[in-house]
Amino acid sequence: MNKIKVLLVDDHAIMRDGIRALISLHDDIEIVGEASEGNEAVEKTRELVPDVIVMDIAMPGMDGLEATRRITKQNPKAKVLVLTQYDNKEYILSAIKAGSAGYVPKRALGSELVSAIRAVYHGESFLYPSAATALVEDYRQQAQSGDAYDQLTPREREILKLVAEGHTSREIANMLFISLKTVLGHRTRIMGKLDLHNRTELIRYAMRKGIVGIDT
Repeated sequence: MNKIKVLLVDDHAIMRDGIRALISLHDDIEIVGEASEGNEAVEKTRELVPDVIVMDIAMPGMDGLEATRRITKQNPKAKVLVLTQYDNKEYILSAIKAGSAGYVPKRALGSELVSAIRAVYHGESFLYPSAATALVEDYRQQAQSGDAYDQLTPREREILKLVAEGHTSREIANMLFISLKTVLGHRTRIMGKLDLHNRTELIRYAMRKGIVGIDT
């Protein structure tokens, strides 16, 4: 019987040890390598060609989302399973958009992690209930808002991205060679078209649409 080869990526050695101990209880799965940050994960994926990469998000250096993007870009068939302490909608959606095949919070049971590894290995997606709920909520919000983003002009989309990236209105005015009053007018129209009420909501919207990354 061919074993499922797993690369374990987490910056905490104690977490890797715990998962390794868990995996050792199952004859059909084996850990073929470990990495403590994203760059190492990309290199070891290329070197070891694992069937499944169990990937943490928050790590020093290159984070798990960027590593997932690079791994899946280099090998579209790569199966990345995100295992993280973060369990909010923005992280879940960003992980899926980065190319992960599954999402499991670290508070999940060990048996759920094993089931997730097996599922993504066999070409299925595995979403923990909270992740599935986040996707349904996001779909519902987009359905309710229709194609509001399509109503934005090219200039409004440009300013939306810059605001979401953290630039002030004055900085945007200087970058685009327009007046501060013009920028403020665009922001007001953007908020109105998207039914957003403050900068925080705008940033979340931009993350949900993939306009900016989670680390912005």
